[in-house]
Amino acid sequence: MRYSRAEYAKMLAAQKEVARAEEDYERLRAAYVEVAHNEPGHEVALAMIGADMDRAHAHLQVLIGLQRMPFTHDPSRVPAAEAVAVAEEEQADA
Repeated sequence: MRYSRAEYAKMLAAQKEVARAEEDYERLRAAYVEVAHNEPGHEVALAMIGADMDRAHAHLQVLIGLQRMPFTHDPSRVPAAEAVAVAEEEQADA
């Protein structure tokens, strides 16, 4: 299948935008896990990063064509569970 130049340019732009959105989401997720691991009592930072992470995830879902899902669950619990698991592994190794 061949694309016209305009279609190809649109496709490349969409791929770059999806890649940027994925990077934003992963960066925020890593920041959340780091704060949860290093300063678990800093609830304000966790809430702010978690909200940004939720927005980035919703934006990514829209870009890849998924419908916006109502927030029926707390997506920030998964990174918090990862932070607890990392802490437990480090304690077991020590």
